[in-house]
Amino acid sequence: MKKIFYLYLLLGVLILSSCQTNSNKYYFDEGQIFGTFYHIVYEHSSDKSLHEEVMLKLNDFDLSLSTYKPQSIISRVNSNDTTVVLDTYFLTTLKRGEEISKITNGAFDMTVAPLVNAWGFGFKNKLDPEQIPVDSLLEVVGYQKVRLIAGRVVKEDPRIMFDASAIAKGYGVDVVADFLEQQGVTNYMVEIGGEIRAKGKNDKGRIWRVGIDKPIDDPSTMSREIQEVIQLENGALATSGNYRQYYIKDGKKYAHTIDPRLGYPVQHSLLSASVFAPDCMSADAYATSFMVLGLEKSIEIVEKDSLLDAYFIYTDSLGNYKSYVSDKIKEAIVK
Repeated sequence: MKKIFYLYLLLGVLILSSCQTNSNKYYFDEGQIFGTFYHIVYEHSSDKSLHEEVMLKLNDFDLSLSTYKPQSIISRVNSNDTTVVLDTYFLTTLKRGEEISKITNGAFDMTVAPLVNAWGFGFKNKLDPEQIPVDSLLEVVGYQKVRLIAGRVVKEDPRIMFDASAIAKGYGVDVVADFLEQQGVTNYMVEIGGEIRAKGKNDKGRIWRVGIDKPIDDPSTMSREIQEVIQLENGALATSGNYRQYYIKDGKKYAHTIDPRLGYPVQHSLLSASVFAPDCMSADAYATSFMVLGLEKSIEIVEKDSLLDAYFIYTDSLGNYKSYVSDKIKEAIVK
């Protein structure tokens, strides 16, 4: 019996999956983690899915990097708990985050937490936009203000806090994908909250297809249109945009992407940044960075790094939708 699964991902991904007639089966696992949904499709020779083991991995990961769990490692670091022991998840995130912070000149910065919270997009109550002490908050923001010494995080100011939300979902995707590969899985698609990593082919023998949404303002996610469908054979995709997470107060739109260098929500022509990379952690962090940097500087970084590709959607001077698509992605677009 052939079972057909329709998977509509949070970023407009549409995937058709079914069981094969050979000895291997395609499994479809789904659930909730990190305050969002996950969907996993993979081919495996076992008579039992790997869902239970995957959930154990994700829950361990959540206990490392969730700012919504007071017992997590990142929360204990934020509260200056001197007894906390840093695990591999936290250390890997801190290291990769610092590397991308340097490459993007601070556009990506995990210490942006105080600003994100103040503007209402973090793990604490927001302030009134007119009363946010931006200058004071910037004093405790800056990746250069923290050091890792003898396995401990040393802060220049105890008020410095980390927020891994711009990199953790992508890393979580990698954790699951790496686990599947360790189990001998060569054909899979892992998606968490819209961040994706895929390898091989689906049950039809076709390269996985993922969708890029048109940047239509809609926090409810009910109004969705697909801008482009891309083949994703072996790599990761992450998208960041200000058309889902925002609020309007006194007629002014406040987007969730905060520039950690200036302290304010970004306002420029770049509407959506979809980044393709070998790993989803990097794709996730760069997607956020590019939404901070804007179109021109983001293109510069993509064209200098052979491991990065991008699909940027922006508006021109007349307000018309335009797109920048790197060469490798042009070749992968489904006609």
